[in-house]
Amino acid sequence: MGCPAPLPAAAVIPLLFLCCAVAAAAASLCSVRGLPFVRNLSNEPQDNYGRSGLSHITVAGAVSHGMKEIELWLQTFAPGTRTPIHRHSCEEVFIVLKGSGTLLLASSSHKYPGEPEKYQISVNSTFSIPVNDPHQIWNTNENEDLQVLVTISRPPVKIFIYDDWFMPHTAAKLKFPYYWDEECFHTPKDEL
Repeated sequence: MGCPAPLPAAAVIPLLFLCCAVAAAAASLCSVRGLPFVRNLSNEPQDNYGRSGLSHITVAGAVSHGMKEIELWLQTFAPGTRTPIHRHSCEEVFIVLKGSGTLLLASSSHKYPGEPEKYQISVNSTFSIPVNDPHQIWNTNENEDLQVLVTISRPPVKIFIYDDWFMPHTAAKLKFPYYWDEECFHTPKDEL
């Protein structure tokens, strides 16, 4: 079997340019190399990850920026938007930058979350979520977005999602990598 015919030079140059552009785009999204030391937040990629009413920006992350101990997110929730009921084995701290809403928080000390405590949150509220306690953030304000700055420990985060507050902890569904880490997360190779 012979070698395929070589491509004409006129076809090679555009093909090389396309390959370089695709590689550069992938590197800029998923690689810490080449990131400027000081970045403008308004230029950072944001997405809703299929969840209408959400805007998520990973300001500094494990997968996209090489962070090892903490991760920082800026999230904006449109009126009526909420997170899923979820828990994770990391510490999480919130600062409310804009708007108001409700924090729903339950304990992980029973077989299922149960009826959550409700806390009103507003501009300048700050709160910490205990490790593995199920919680949900909800923009209950009908007129204004809720914007929060979120810091988590031990990234990338493994999230367990509940269908409701009475679902057993053992039945919560693991989502890992989480939506904003999927594109850049690469499973480490097993080492013997």
